[in-house]
Amino acid sequence: MKLKVIVHQAEEGGFWAKVPAIPGCATQGEDFEELLANLYEAVEGCLAVDFSQIATEATDRVLEIAV
Repeated sequence: MKLKVIVHQAEEGGFWAKVPAIPGCATQGEDFEELLANLYEAVEGCLAVDFSQIATEATDRVLEIAV
């Protein structure tokens, strides 16, 4: 999966970024390398789903796919 990210320079120094395809997904970093690492973590967190909170039936299947 490829996502476009908008990166901004923060007024107080460092960078911040948002992922428009995932509402509310944003992060920051003191330098570009930290920002990039935080982006991966933010996207994973925004897309994570707690399946224990979702009602399923015995005949349902839960699959994990890579896109």
